[in-house]
Amino acid sequence: MKKLLLLLIIPIGFSFAANPLETLTKETDDSVKTLQTRPSPSRWYYGGNIGINFWNDYFYLGIYPLVGYKVTPKFSVGGKLGYTYYSFNNTDFSSHNYGASIFSRYRVTPQFYVHGEFVYFSYDIIGSERVWVPFILLGGGYAQLVSPNVWVFVEVLFDVLQDPNSPYQDWDPFVSFGVGVGF
Repeated sequence: MKKLLLLLIIPIGFSFAANPLETLTKETDDSVKTLQTRPSPSRWYYGGNIGINFWNDYFYLGIYPLVGYKVTPKFSVGGKLGYTYYSFNNTDFSSHNYGASIFSRYRVTPQFYVHGEFVYFSYDIIGSERVWVPFILLGGGYAQLVSPNVWVFVEVLFDVLQDPNSPYQDWDPFVSFGVGVGF
């Protein structure tokens, strides 16, 4: 089927969080003792996704940095910025798109989580002016730790808002998968 456009987006997520080793100093009458405690996990985390795809005459690059905050060990909130570049060589069309989002995530188990995100993105649509498109993405994901600082993940989200200006087909899933590295 010639009109079938296979788009394989492989985002690689990098997440890291400050995890300083706390050093406590306890003063006694005659001496000063330094006590080292276990690392205290930071509630803030940073990271994002990078996606790249090229297929026949199609090229895609997406960059999505994020910052998040763990409200509780299971619930976190955060925000993302986004930039994408598309080009279709056979039509001489290219597009620079950008926007931002806010998200929340709840870990049902250490591996499985549910995810909700409001996205507002500006698209340069072929034959039209630039339009701002809202999305409400709902879904979930799975993350598996494969070593102390490395995990693999897959996430599937669906746009439940279905704005008529969206460049995506109705109910097409937004699938992300890759490798995360903790620092």
